[in-house]
Amino acid sequence: MKKTDLPEKECAVCKRPFAWRKKWARNWENVKYCSRRCASNRQSA
Repeated sequence: MKKTDLPEKECAVCKRPFAWRKKWARNWENVKYCSRRCASNRQSA
């Protein structure tokens, strides 16, 4: 699979698009944030 073919989502905090990662394979439906930094700043969203 090419990197351009990976699914993308928009981060709930910074509104930037981020691509699927192998470590998120099991719970991709539940991933909302692009990084730990955005996850810790989720109150600002």
